[in-house]
Amino acid sequence: MDVLALEAKNVNGADAEKKSAPRPKPKAPKKAKRIVYFEVEILDLKTKEKLLLLDKVEPTSTILDIKALFHKSYPKWYPARQCLRLDPKGKSLRDEEVLQTLPVGTTASFYFGDLGPQLTWGTVFLAECAGPLILYLMFYFRLPFIYPPKYDFTTSKHWIVHLACMCHSFHYIKRILETMFVHRISHGTMPLRNIFKNCGYYWCSAAWMAYYINHPLYTTPFYGQQQVNAGLYIFLFCQVGNFSIHVALRNLKPPGSKVKKIPYPTKNPFTWIFWLVSCPNYTYELGSWIGFTVMTQCVPVAFFTLVAFIQMTVWAKGKHRSYLKEFRDYPTLRSSILPFIL
Repeated sequence: MDVLALEAKNVNGADAEKKSAPRPKPKAPKKAKRIVYFEVEILDLKTKEKLLLLDKVEPTSTILDIKALFHKSYPKWYPARQCLRLDPKGKSLRDEEVLQTLPVGTTASFYFGDLGPQLTWGTVFLAECAGPLILYLMFYFRLPFIYPPKYDFTTSKHWIVHLACMCHSFHYIKRILETMFVHRISHGTMPLRNIFKNCGYYWCSAAWMAYYINHPLYTTPFYGQQQVNAGLYIFLFCQVGNFSIHVALRNLKPPGSKVKKIPYPTKNPFTWIFWLVSCPNYTYELGSWIGFTVMTQCVPVAFFTLVAFIQMTVWAKGKHRSYLKEFRDYPTLRSSILPFIL
């Protein structure tokens, strides 16, 4: 056999082996994971009557999604007005909670409660701030039926009265502008009935202090201009500090983000108080009213400052406990509202 024939035989043999070799079977396509849908029934919190049955609810649905589905069947109960619970006496479920992470089976029962008409927190803050601003100016300009008729639309002869009006107005105008352009309010709404309580407190307090500061018989501070200047410097310093903290908190997380972070001092010196206090916005707010009290030497202002301090301490302690619970590495040196004290 010549060489050419031998090579042809080897090639033909190789081709035959290739043809006879078994081909690998193609992989079977992966089966899609079977989605286990939930069946959700919504019961009335008081009567236990079944209001709605939702079939084939996706396991990744949030409480807010369920509220939206409920709203389609009952338009008058928009999501912000709804309260859903797993137990009639339990806590309200948060909107961001996911159905499949809740301690329920594939058939879940929720108890619905009506929170009543709601207002956005932005609206509430604006109402709280606009009222004191307008009321104080009514007393400052001495509108009729406030003081005896002979004092209608008259002005005080004391410079401190005009300074107090400017400071008070500045404070509430600042709060209004912050509500509109600075604050990112995490809470969505508040029951309409609560606005009367909130506004009543701020409005009545503003009217009470304005009545005495702008009264024709108002007496100036005992230590004169030195006392006024000291109170003014404290007030202005704390107003700038309060604004700085609000900006720092706003920049802590981007718009729409719900990720919570520990606030730390920035390059702004007014934020360095974060090293010692969890809620320096309340610390500066308290300092502003202390300065206003010193500047005006007015008992109603001092009383308002005391009540505000008690309330802000409650809020600050709650926020401080929340920080300690959420962050294991939260700075232990920080106090709630007053460094090393409270």
